[in-house]
Amino acid sequence: QRLLRLAELCRRLETEEEKVLPFYPSSLGELEQQKARMVLEETASQPLARVMKDYIGLERFWQRFNKAKLEEKGLEKARAALAARNQELRRLLQQYLAGATIHQRVPKDPHPL
Repeated sequence: QRLLRLAELCRRLETEEEKVLPFYPSSLGELEQQKARMVLEETASQPLARVMKDYIGLERFWQRFNKAKLEEKGLEKARAALAARNQELRRLLQQYLAGATIHQRVPKDPHPL
């Protein structure tokens, strides 16, 4: 019950793209997909496999969870690259401003840039 309520709450937060295209394309070939379906339809002999069949419905959740994690990692990398670029620009600005103040004091010396 709790899981269904949470899924309902999360549904409201989905983007339009997720609502329209809820399933992600599989990277498996047609033959591999058929083999996977056959394995899922077999009766499980081990206790863990039987328990796992109860959670097959959570596959979509894990797809979305993994997609969100990948997006998070991508954003972290982009943020780190932007922070490095920001530091470089600040360093160049400080160098320029230092050169401009020196140039105003001593006009005979060449500009450091």
